[in-house]
Amino acid sequence: MKQRAIRVTVNGRTHERTVEVRRTLADFLRDDLDLTGTHLGCEHGVCGACTIVVNGEAVRSCLMFAAQVDGAELLTVEGLADGERLHPIQEAFWEHHGLQCGFCTPGFLMTLYCFLREQPDPTESEIREAISGNLCRCTGYQNIVTAARAAAGSLRAGAS
Repeated sequence: MKQRAIRVTVNGRTHERTVEVRRTLADFLRDDLDLTGTHLGCEHGVCGACTIVVNGEAVRSCLMFAAQVDGAELLTVEGLADGERLHPIQEAFWEHHGLQCGFCTPGFLMTLYCFLREQPDPTESEIREAISGNLCRCTGYQNIVTAARAAAGSLRAGAS
């Protein structure tokens, strides 16, 4: 079993670990760092449940190896809130019923976090395109789109 030492900053906290080179980033986050908000759905990069932010970009953590993020800065759903204060995207999901069972929600939140930084005033069509790589079996997506529009408004108003 080949191993590699890595150093990674996750949600502002630096971690140094030795990982098996074939260990997925999702498994590293969930099992080694106990950050279980990153969910595993398909484990093929199709569903988007495992989406996190690596060096400012939304990525599927089930498709990356932990060894690939040596030296990187990661943001997981656990890092969105500021203590008890929810991030505007989380608040919008809460207020606009953008979740039902919640399994897919972390992936949507992280996808939208990156998207809304790049596109602060999106149309409904742009939001639907941005979240097209995230699958939900419960909501029908309309409330997620509504929540994304509300979050965009809050972010533009400086609520982040």
